[in-house]
Amino acid sequence: MMKLTERWSTLLYHKEQARLWQDESRFRVVPAGRRSGKTELAKRFGVMQAMSWTHSPDGWFVFAAPTHRQAKRIFWRDLKALIPREMIAGKPRESEMTIALKNGAEISVLGMDAPDRIEGRPLDWICCDEYANMKPEVWTQNLRPALSTLGRPGGAWMIGVPEGRNHYYGLAVEAQKPSMDDWSYHTWKSASILAPEEIAAAKRDLDEQTFAQEYEASFVNFQGRAYYGFERSKHCEVIAYNPTKPLCFCFDFNVSPGIAVVVQEHHYKGKKDKAADMVTAAIGEVHIPRNSNTPAVCRRLIADWKHHQGDVLCYGDATGGAKGTAKVAGSDWDLIRAELKPVFGERLKFRVPRANPRERVRVNAMNARIKAADGTIGLLVNQEAAPFLVQDLEGVILLAGGSGEIDKKSTPQLTHLTDALGYYVERVHPSTQRIVTISAV
Repeated sequence: MMKLTERWSTLLYHKEQARLWQDESRFRVVPAGRRSGKTELAKRFGVMQAMSWTHSPDGWFVFAAPTHRQAKRIFWRDLKALIPREMIAGKPRESEMTIALKNGAEISVLGMDAPDRIEGRPLDWICCDEYANMKPEVWTQNLRPALSTLGRPGGAWMIGVPEGRNHYYGLAVEAQKPSMDDWSYHTWKSASILAPEEIAAAKRDLDEQTFAQEYEASFVNFQGRAYYGFERSKHCEVIAYNPTKPLCFCFDFNVSPGIAVVVQEHHYKGKKDKAADMVTAAIGEVHIPRNSNTPAVCRRLIADWKHHQGDVLCYGDATGGAKGTAKVAGSDWDLIRAELKPVFGERLKFRVPRANPRERVRVNAMNARIKAADGTIGLLVNQEAAPFLVQDLEGVILLAGGSGEIDKKSTPQLTHLTDALGYYVERVHPSTQRIVTISAV
């Protein structure tokens, strides 16, 4: 019997994972919950397949991720730890991320950002992790042909978390058809592996759709309203302005309309049962319908808030750091500083990242703050002071058939206020993926 390394700790028994391991289908589609063991299982299965290789002297086993950097982070260190030293021929080739085995098999770690890396030689088995984030054509144009060597048909695992109803969803639907003899489908929720308290914590951190996708491996159909959890009856409430607490100005740079959102963080003392202890309160806005610019927006903010006594924190679109509405006078952020500094002095501070988060990340953070998966409300809006923000929250829609991207063309007057607020929320209340350790016994 082959002697394994200490890295092969005993995993908790899981019925569906056992079925996946024992399945003999060539192609296995495995959408499973975040941190639920799918990648660990794939690493072990692929290593065992490579170490058991007895056919031709050039067996090739690949572990892939959407990018080269992701693949290295996910696989490389663990694969070296899983393979007994006496099975390795020479030393692992670090620059190529390749391990040659004494039985003639070779294990490689590759990024599918350059899918032609897989071409040119027979492929015997591949694990595609985070497959939903790979290009749709990778399977049909690169991987499937490489697995079709005469006399040695290769196999594949497509694992990961769903990303809306994209090409991964299509593959999952096909894999479940009785006529697809070479295919099998396997799925499980994070709750079947992770501790109950970790699942409860994730429900507090994420909105309902994101939790369903990330922790329940659901192929969520992102369509309709972007901020689907917002309801006037639940989210519109007057929260008293505090002149000494930090006041946050949130910007999205535009001409028609010119906008800003004004928010404060407050300990909630109202009557809502499911409100968070600390809520984000939208207590004001600027909305100049036409022919606006950044200085005009700032002057409206000064007119409304010049008597504020506490710090003034600026959040918003990082691309305003390039020359935008002003062209000659400087970047939008330069203009903001020039307008607000004389009024607020050293109390004016900027909280602008070097680059914007992905739009989907920002929308997820907003939805989690609007209403988390456990029902907790973290965002309240003063409807009288910010009526256009309410319209944005109710009216912004997603691209039909997309994976959660905002449709900015159908309602061009909308999206700007919620974008501005989203930059703030994602920075202060990020909807992060919780990182936990899989228990072993």
